[in-house]
Amino acid sequence: MFLRRWVTSEAYLSICVLLLAVHFVLILQSVKTTSSRQLCLPALPVFILFPRLIRDRVAGNESWIHAPPVDALGVAPEMAELTDQSDVFLSMVQDIATELDLHQLCHKILANVGRLTAADRGSLFLVESVNGDHFSEEDLGTPYLVPKLFDVTVDSDFDDTLLKAALEAQPIPLGSGIAGHVALTKSGLRIVDAYRDERFLSEVDKRTGYVTHSILCLPILDRQGGVVGVAQMVNKKGTLDGFTSSDEEIFRRYLCFAGIGIQNARLFLRVQNEKQRNQVLLGLAQSIFQEQTSLKKLVELMMANARNYLHCRRIVIYVFSPSEASHGQEMDITSGFEYINDGSASSQMSSSQRCEINLLSSAQLQESPFTALARFVAEKRQVIRINEISDYSDCCPELAKLLRGVAAPINQFLSLPIYNAQSAVVGVVQLLNKVDGKSFTSSDKLAVESFALFCGMAIHNTQTYEKVSKLSAKQKVAIECLSYHSRANEEDVEQLENDVVPSTEYYNLTNYDFIDFELSDLDTCKAVLRMFIHCDLINTFHIPYKVLCRWILSVKKNYRPVKYHNWRHALNVAQTMFSLLRTGKMEQFMTDLDILSLLVACLCHDLDHRGTNNAFQSKVMSPLAILYSTSTMEHHHLDQCIMILSEDSNNILQSLSPVQYRTAMHLIEHAILSTDLAVYFRKKNRFIDMVENGEFNWQDPDQKLLLCGMMMTGCDVSAIAKPWSVQHRVAKLVAEEFFEQGDMEKLQLNETPIAMMDRDEKDNLPKMQIGFIDSICLPLYRALSESFPWVKPIYETCLNNREQWKKLSDLVDMGLTWIDHPFIDKPVEHIIGSKEQEKIPLIVTDLSASNQLVGKSSDRYDKENLKLHPKSILKSPKITTTKSILKLPKVMSTSDSAPVSPHQEASKHLVRMRSMSLNSPTELVDIKPLRPSRDYSSKLCSIS
Repeated sequence: MFLRRWVTSEAYLSICVLLLAVHFVLILQSVKTTSSRQLCLPALPVFILFPRLIRDRVAGNESWIHAPPVDALGVAPEMAELTDQSDVFLSMVQDIATELDLHQLCHKILANVGRLTAADRGSLFLVESVNGDHFSEEDLGTPYLVPKLFDVTVDSDFDDTLLKAALEAQPIPLGSGIAGHVALTKSGLRIVDAYRDERFLSEVDKRTGYVTHSILCLPILDRQGGVVGVAQMVNKKGTLDGFTSSDEEIFRRYLCFAGIGIQNARLFLRVQNEKQRNQVLLGLAQSIFQEQTSLKKLVELMMANARNYLHCRRIVIYVFSPSEASHGQEMDITSGFEYINDGSASSQMSSSQRCEINLLSSAQLQESPFTALARFVAEKRQVIRINEISDYSDCCPELAKLLRGVAAPINQFLSLPIYNAQSAVVGVVQLLNKVDGKSFTSSDKLAVESFALFCGMAIHNTQTYEKVSKLSAKQKVAIECLSYHSRANEEDVEQLENDVVPSTEYYNLTNYDFIDFELSDLDTCKAVLRMFIHCDLINTFHIPYKVLCRWILSVKKNYRPVKYHNWRHALNVAQTMFSLLRTGKMEQFMTDLDILSLLVACLCHDLDHRGTNNAFQSKVMSPLAILYSTSTMEHHHLDQCIMILSEDSNNILQSLSPVQYRTAMHLIEHAILSTDLAVYFRKKNRFIDMVENGEFNWQDPDQKLLLCGMMMTGCDVSAIAKPWSVQHRVAKLVAEEFFEQGDMEKLQLNETPIAMMDRDEKDNLPKMQIGFIDSICLPLYRALSESFPWVKPIYETCLNNREQWKKLSDLVDMGLTWIDHPFIDKPVEHIIGSKEQEKIPLIVTDLSASNQLVGKSSDRYDKENLKLHPKSILKSPKITTTKSILKLPKVMSTSDSAPVSPHQEASKHLVRMRSMSLNSPTELVDIKPLRPSRDYSSKLCSIS
């Protein structure tokens, strides 16, 4: 009040407008930061523009600037009247400032402007695009003026006017009529006689029966000066002179605040729509994880969340998958799910209630024209949106033909493809006829695209789950078949069960220099039985004797006929563990359950070995490497062990208590995985430091588990600690198996293998053996012998073998090839060119022939006629051959070998051999019988 005495009217107006603009900016910021209708309304400025001030300013009356007479309270009478009018204006501004419902806001704006300008009625138009979307940067369609409220009076009811606007109001193109002209030019119009203005559209009066005289029409602008809408007041009350300039000024001032309110209401509406959309999408995401076993149930869950958001009479989801007619080569519609909204109360349910979905039959899928439309959408990979089309002239001929084939009335139609993560079409979603009868907008299209995105994930997940279920079922069938065929023959089981098992001393099982060369396959199984009997494991754990026999034979059957990692290697590892426990006196720290678990682990530690290591499995990306990223083969060996034990007829652990069973399986798993040298290298230093510092306590569970792992490694490489004659021959088997892997790497991977696997580096094998002994064997055996002195013979034999390899390495450095002869009795140059060259047989065989020899031993063979010859890779300068050449070692005297078992099976293995002398490569020699299969001497192959 006091400020008005010291400022001019222009300054006062500027201050008021500035403060009110700041006020509505604060309102806008409040709308943007909250989704609630209860917004915080900042305090209005004290200085408010009021109607009397405007009228006086227009009339040129500035007498109020001079100090008027005041009453007892110090307030002039004119100021009191102006204060009352400003309070009215303030209440009108506050009325629209807190309203966020767009239709309510429009109704209040028109009612308040009617009071301010004494207009009979008014209408408010908002600029929207042709397809019904709000005019924005996201959708630049053809703009129209859409009446939000029509013919609103000061006393009209909101619901009645809203219904009237929906029934009678028609969109007006920009530039058409009074309102269209104002929206296009952004300038107001004040018309005294509407019928004299050519821009006036009299059709509205003819349709409504109302007579329009004067019009005051002004644009509603946003902060950037863009047209938000148009407000139009009709027929000023009490006069035929029409609206005055003062009315226009008040109208214009009020619309400044109205424009901000409309923007806030639109922003709030978008926030609400986005909130609803996010809630629906969250519900769809939850549906995907709630159900994956049944696509129908999943679609029901998704439709329950989306039906009140999509608002359509009919929603159909078509699912594409490989068709049986094309044998899985082509995708076609295999199922369809339909939701019908008939407008009943049952259709208007919350998202938490169950949604009824119809599964379309095969006949419906084949005969329905909508199925053809779905195939068209999937083939063209495009979105179809149709709104109120009476003819199909705007559509392509193919689509128009499909649409004409639909008998059902199409008011609105929206269809788009559903993609999976690989951008392949896995379905099509169709929406028919909106509930409110309005057109499909771009917002609807965005909503359906989001819905289709989750439908794609749902279809992909359920199809993947279905594939996994089928693969799991196939795996179970395969395991059942594998278990059946991997089970030992019952005749062999009965024979092993009924035969006499020789003593431990007979098989020399407690000695470190145990040799299995002279044992038949049946004797190897009996040797295992003897170890179980000697440890009294059968009685301690109530193992059925026949089950034990069947388990041993089943384990033997599941070893492949590779050069080294075969059943006999498993037998040697188990025998070394047995000798460590007995002769090495390690059993004093082991329970009976530990001994049982360690023997089982030794016998199963290389089950189904393929003759290749973990690195090779990773290089070729074998299924095993995909299953297990670390310790690939060891995990596979463990799985095979568990598979055999899972058969009731093979389960030697069936009498254990649950606690004992878990303990045994844990130790078996730890022991088998410990045979991976990568695991050994991670634990070696800890074990050696523990022994050297004397800080070990083998009764401690963790330390005993570490000891068991070191024992497994020591047993696995125990061939290095056998007598030199045995170690030398076994080394050749190991080398040949490695070389075969190296050959596969060269052929399949086109890579140069490491030296250990490279046949071209065979002459460096003595040096590599020395490195193997120094880095792995000697440190381990030294630590074991320091803790258990009874193990020292293994360490000393390993040292002796190292000296032998050192001698061979020196001979190689002198130009001799060590692998040409088992013992290098004569230098190579003494053989070449001598008569002995003609006596060296060249024996050619292949892997298929050797595979046929495995496991057959029924007929006797003549040992006296069995002649073994040392292996040779000597090549005559005149002869070039690519065949593998075998030279077998000399005949070992039977008097020097272990006694022949009375239960040894004879062999009927006869192999046709092609023998060629170096001078006559095509000459055939007599067929000689080989030793029984599984005998190491019969598996010696050249390393050429």
